[in-house]
Amino acid sequence: MVEALVGSSQSMLELRAYIRKVARSDASVLITGDTGTGKERVAACIHDESPRRNRPFMTVNCAAIPDALLESELFGFTRGAFTGAHEASPGKLRAADGGTFFFDEIGEMNVTAQAKVLRVIETRQVCPLGATRAVPIDVRFIAASNADLEPMVAKHTFRGDLYYRLNVARLALQPLKDHKEDIAELFGHYVNEFNLRHQSRVGRPTAEALDCLMRHDWPGNVRELKNLVEVLFIDPPDGPIALSDLPESFRRIFSRHVIDAIPERERLMSALYQSNWNKSEAAARMKWSRMTLYRKLLKYQIEPRRDPRRSS
Repeated sequence: MVEALVGSSQSMLELRAYIRKVARSDASVLITGDTGTGKERVAACIHDESPRRNRPFMTVNCAAIPDALLESELFGFTRGAFTGAHEASPGKLRAADGGTFFFDEIGEMNVTAQAKVLRVIETRQVCPLGATRAVPIDVRFIAASNADLEPMVAKHTFRGDLYYRLNVARLALQPLKDHKEDIAELFGHYVNEFNLRHQSRVGRPTAEALDCLMRHDWPGNVRELKNLVEVLFIDPPDGPIALSDLPESFRRIFSRHVIDAIPERERLMSALYQSNWNKSEAAARMKWSRMTLYRKLLKYQIEPRRDPRRSS
């Protein structure tokens, strides 16, 4: 159900509200968003909120199935349709009859299969490989893509007619970096999930650990956050999650942000003191060229000739 989508930010509240509206119709849906934003979960929520909830929810990952096998996987085949077809198969589209069919990563589907899927959507009929007669189906279609399909349509690598058939209702999922206020709630949700699975007693993150999580941009989105929680349960802390419990890669991110938060003039003065005002060494400590160092000395009106702590 839609309540399974964790988060209390305004964007998540709006997403749940729109899912409920979309679910009441039978329109095709296109879900877009970066990898790891939860497109398949959103598709499942649309199905669970719809009148089709008691019928099958079938999925196919178009990026995971070779082109040679995709059509037989989708449309099914008759006995003897090709070498190795010893028994007939109905295919996933017919198995979804009465329910919902979800095409994940549809941008990876080859153009030939796109044409056949378009035909199914238009006619609501499936013709198995080797068959001479099509079989009617009653299916609601949802598709997802982490690629921008519109440029692909312009380049003729994705069929425009299929795109417009699918893009009736559109849900664009935001990356986690754009709703960071949900991080603490999501993190706690997955900690609880893994506590139940492993019968552990891992607590919530400390303020310092949460600060580290909030500073990260999460390029892998919610999936990356869940993977991080799973890593913690390899050697789980018995109590709150401290900064030291996070993987070293995250601790480095935190350290870098802490350093970046220090005003540049203070870091430059520290580098000058530590190098005994040797400009080449100070530039190396700051990872600058000598010319950059001189520009910064001028910008901050720092006298480069001597240590100002020494007497005149």
